[in-house]
Amino acid sequence: MELDDAYANAAYIPGAADYPDRWVSDAEAYRARMSVAGRARLGVMYGHGTREALDLFLPDGPPRGLAVFVHGGYWLKFDRSYWSHLAEGARAQGFAVALPSYDLCPKVRITDITRQVAQAVTVISREIDGPIYLAGHSAGGHLVARLAMDGVLPDDVAGRLAHVLPISPVADLRPLMRTSMNAELQIDDDEAQRESPVLGAAPKAKVTVWVGGDERPAFVEQAQALGEAWGCDCVVEPAKHHFDVIDALADPDGDLTLRWLK
Repeated sequence: MELDDAYANAAYIPGAADYPDRWVSDAEAYRARMSVAGRARLGVMYGHGTREALDLFLPDGPPRGLAVFVHGGYWLKFDRSYWSHLAEGARAQGFAVALPSYDLCPKVRITDITRQVAQAVTVISREIDGPIYLAGHSAGGHLVARLAMDGVLPDDVAGRLAHVLPISPVADLRPLMRTSMNAELQIDDDEAQRESPVLGAAPKAKVTVWVGGDERPAFVEQAQALGEAWGCDCVVEPAKHHFDVIDALADPDGDLTLRWLK
């Protein structure tokens, strides 16, 4: 359809096909290392479905708070097992880090996924005290932006949000209705209006939007539109594309990690 190319990332990233195997390898090695160290709780259920589970990685001392990373994949693919290594930046900074999976379209709608991720954050927040930091990439960026909005999280959980970091977020769902993906996403006008953060009121929580300077123009425009709509900072990181813009979350001293946990 007319906007398929605008939202096609892999076609414009050199070596794109190699990234999923690299993510899986790094994530598996990280889970093994954390498990041996007694710092991993894998497969924590937050609901009744097989994908309603999260992995929790614990710091070496008492947690300073809870950090949550929500993965992307256009709400159509991937799960938490691809991204475990991205927990290390926040974990090494003293935070308990949760990575949830969620059901995928077309089994569910995006509205349902928003509810699932809100439930995941709510359940694990009962176990970890302190401030809550949310980050998500691409579709995950959309989801954490939604969680920042009024009425999505319970009031007591929302009141603990310290910083929300949507990375390369799909903040406006309306253009996706003009892509072939919508055969599975099934976004309609009502859902696009309800689920598009760019169309909603700015949240009370602190928000910083982040996007790579070498991403597809549509993603830069989406990020900047959210920053403008919500009156929050939008950082365009030079020389980063849609697949490597999240790499620095694995580094406790990376700019992305440090900005998130400020």
